[in-house]
Amino acid sequence: MLISKALIIIVIALSAVSAEADIFRYIDDNGVICYTDTPRNRKAERIMRTDPVEVRKSSASPSKSKDFDGIVADKANKYEIDPSLLRAVIKTESNGNPYAVSRKGAMGLMQLMPSTANDLAVRNPFDPEENIEGGTKYLKYLIEKFGGDLTLALAAYNAGPKLVEKRGTVPEISETKQYVRKVLSLYSGKTYHTLPLSNHELIPRPEQIYKITTQDGSILFTNSPQYKKNPRF
Repeated sequence: MLISKALIIIVIALSAVSAEADIFRYIDDNGVICYTDTPRNRKAERIMRTDPVEVRKSSASPSKSKDFDGIVADKANKYEIDPSLLRAVIKTESNGNPYAVSRKGAMGLMQLMPSTANDLAVRNPFDPEENIEGGTKYLKYLIEKFGGDLTLALAAYNAGPKLVEKRGTVPEISETKQYVRKVLSLYSGKTYHTLPLSNHELIPRPEQIYKITTQDGSILFTNSPQYKKNPRF
């Protein structure tokens, strides 16, 4: 089943952390999905409440992996993926920090891009269970898409399936090559999986994300076509 696409925006203020350091989700009048810590819309839904000190320390003091072992085991069983592979991806992607946001706008434990999270019906990418559910489902889709080749699937998880499909191998991108090596070194399991002959649910290919700096200094990530003149990721 294909999930309908929607416009997505993330706004992260560059100023000091707000009093509660909450993250809100809302849909504006144009149907754009927005994630922000500075809501300007009364319809905004709080999806994460975090103490400011905890936010400032989160990148340096990630949550211990054992906190998510139960979730990892559950999702690994559901999607028939080795749980140690999921732990390796989480370690590499976010170092176990559920509040991680990359410079490209990827969010949470398994660093889901906004468009990918939307396609996977992940409403709160900072919620460990939702994030791991979405990330595991997406990884399983990539493993199947690339015929059970875990190396290509991991490259696609990092660089996008379109590029890997075009090249037919791990792209000559330093970050992607290092990413694949690190995950596989942490995993130390099978790099090729024999797949059953069955139809599986297709996940739409994530759209391009554009990075904008607004006049008030906020960073905005969006897939809106009106920003085509800005740098892409």
